Amino acid sequence: MAMVIRPIEPRDAAEVRAELHTHWHSNGIWSLGRLHHADQLPGFVAEVDGVFAGLLTLNMVEGGWQCEVITLSSRSPAHGVGAALLAAAEEYARTQGCKRIYLTTTNDNAHAIRFYQRRGWRFSALHKGIVDRVRQIEPSYPLLGLDSIQIRDEIEFERWLVDGIA
Repeated sequence: MAMVIRPIEPRDAAEVRAELHTHWHSNGIWSLGRLHHADQLPGFVAEVDGVFAGLLTLNMVEGGWQCEVITLSSRSPAHGVGAALLAAAEEYARTQGCKRIYLTTTNDNAHAIRFYQRRGWRFSALHKGIVDRVRQIEPSYPLLGLDSIQIRDEIEFERWLVDGIA
């Protein structure tokens, strides 16, 4: 299995949109009460044996010292695709001068919560009720998520990219 992680290129537009619609049913991704047009963000594509296998999109936060991962998906769970994409995002953030990289996941996503913790990411905040507030703006946001758990909150994870900060 030959895996390649590379920056998103214009030729990837259709695959990126398809991946976003498969996992989030939209190109518009909500995080911390903000709408991101993920198909227009920079990021990385994973290819396994030349076939599209995963996607990560990210956003440089105003001020430049932080970077937010907006989406992370893998078509090949348990094959290291997600971990490789996340490592690429961390390295990219470092090269951009970011001190901190962070992301959120909803309270129903136990798989993602375990995934990030296993990779050394730490809880940094619980945004109680933020999805309820988003739903007032975007009524189509689903009420139930994985395992029929009501989606209400976002859990924020972070990784500091400077020595001495955990």
